[in-house]
Amino acid sequence: MTISCPTSANENLLFFFSLLLPFLLFKLRQLDGKGKLNLPPSPPKLPVIGNLHQLGRLPHRSLRVLSSKYGPLMLLHLGHVPTLVVSSAEMAREIMKNHDIVFSNRPKTTAANIFTYGCVNVGFAPYGDYWKHVKKVTLLQFLSPKRVQSFQFVREEEVTLLVNQIQEACLSKSLVNLTDMLLAVSSNISSRCVFGKKTEVKDGKSTFGELSRRMAMQVTAFSFGDFFPSLGWMDNLTGLIASLKATSRAVDALLDQLIEEHKILNVDENDDKKDLLHILLKLQKEGMLEIELTQDNLKAVILDMFVGGTDTAATIQEWAMAELVKNPSIMKKAQEEVRRVVGKKSKVDETDITQMQYLQCIIKETLRLHAPIPLLGPRQTSASVKLEGYDIPLKTTVYVNIWAIQTDPKLWDQPKEFLPERFMKNPIDFKGQDFQFIPFGGGRRGCPGMTFGIAAVECVIANLLYHFNWELPCGKSRIDLDMSEVHGFTVHKKFPLLLVPTV
Repeated sequence: MTISCPTSANENLLFFFSLLLPFLLFKLRQLDGKGKLNLPPSPPKLPVIGNLHQLGRLPHRSLRVLSSKYGPLMLLHLGHVPTLVVSSAEMAREIMKNHDIVFSNRPKTTAANIFTYGCVNVGFAPYGDYWKHVKKVTLLQFLSPKRVQSFQFVREEEVTLLVNQIQEACLSKSLVNLTDMLLAVSSNISSRCVFGKKTEVKDGKSTFGELSRRMAMQVTAFSFGDFFPSLGWMDNLTGLIASLKATSRAVDALLDQLIEEHKILNVDENDDKKDLLHILLKLQKEGMLEIELTQDNLKAVILDMFVGGTDTAATIQEWAMAELVKNPSIMKKAQEEVRRVVGKKSKVDETDITQMQYLQCIIKETLRLHAPIPLLGPRQTSASVKLEGYDIPLKTTVYVNIWAIQTDPKLWDQPKEFLPERFMKNPIDFKGQDFQFIPFGGGRRGCPGMTFGIAAVECVIANLLYHFNWELPCGKSRIDLDMSEVHGFTVHKKFPLLLVPTV
């Protein structure tokens, strides 16, 4: 059989569509199938912006209200980005345990891409071989229990300086800004462990610490490109890109300087007392790394460890002290335990802290009620998956509302109250296996710096309780203590914690 070629324009058109028809029918069937996906419930959305207007200033609280109506799996449309919000322990378990690999990817956000040299750090790198190797190196060489223990001398020295500073305020009966002090001591501990020294100090403040806090605030700034990819150019008009790059350049210059200083010094001392940068440079020089770390890769990793170890620890300490001041009977009980265990020694030894069960309950309760990152994410699905019968498409952004889970009345008695006693003789822990209590996340993307951060928090809080009594400024009562939150990389107190220490 021969096929005759049509000659007229109409015949050409008909012939073309006859060839195209099977393809069109196939695509229509695909679209029809997508339309029949059983997606999770969604609140009504507005044209173009979707559900962006419903996030509010404190997204973890706004989304908790929405989830109470639409369920523990809720699909939002944040601009053009489909976003799954998870608000139950059962669904968190499904994501972080049963489907962990599918939910282990990261979307590349504008700020993270600029700050982390194209997302090559542990926190924002996409799931894959590079991320696995970098995480393995940091866990084994810097965040292991043995290495964290080796930094005990750093924590003790910095906390001693903090105590001396507060004692001077006691002599003059001065008010102290404990928020600033806690951020400074956390910055000093992290910088010494990561870089081998305190970063440059200017006007009594750590320059790098201030840059770190600025980055933590900017990383959550609104970006058109994150929610409307075709409108990314708008971020240049709003000044966001210029602002992010200015901060990045300042940080980059400091990191380059620190790396060059380490290369010049090349000090061979006991590795147990060496900082992360020294360790990475030595492994790189000796060809002991499974992957090649460029200068940018190296900077991304050490910056990740510094920021992660500074802001989260300071935030936890700030909320813990605020709750203790607000609940004087709890503070008194904690001080009695700390002072009984330490006895007449001049300082708190970290080995003493293992015997302070009530103090550890206070820290757990602080993490439950004030998780430093209450809306955990973002993650991104690397494949389509089913959860509770719902279809979760490929490349869906995912947030786990751990604040909603950790204040769920179905899981916790009096969930909004600060009650450390709930953890006495209670096996529930924050290490990622009890999904009703996951302040550091869980699964492959769980926070690798948990041990490092908790060691610093315990050391600081124990010393503050051992050496001092704490009161609110004259004329203020504990009822007046403002516990408002402000959202950034972490959720910290909106107003600084101003207290009067006495001995």
